[in-house]
Amino acid sequence: LPERDRAELKRRKLLLEVTLKSYWIRKGSAFSTAVARPETELTPEMISTGSWRQLPFKPYNFSSLGLPPACGHLHPLLKVRSELRQIFLEMG
Repeated sequence: LPERDRAELKRRKLLLEVTLKSYWIRKGSAFSTAVARPETELTPEMISTGSWRQLPFKPYNFSSLGLPPACGHLHPLLKVRSELRQIFLEMG
């Protein structure tokens, strides 16, 4: 269609343009039907037997954040002191 006719049909909503995308999927060099989970920890048994050389390991993420530190707690004597203070305040 000429551009002028196509614009007229689009204006009258008689023409709908659709973009189609297609992909070709092929087996790559690392294709496998079995899912192998990489190792996350190096154990003493792996070191002694030398099996760690053939195992795939999960890459370490140095930019991840660690767990937040646990909050502190009051000393038991401070807890008793605050409870006594509250009791005396309630008594007047």
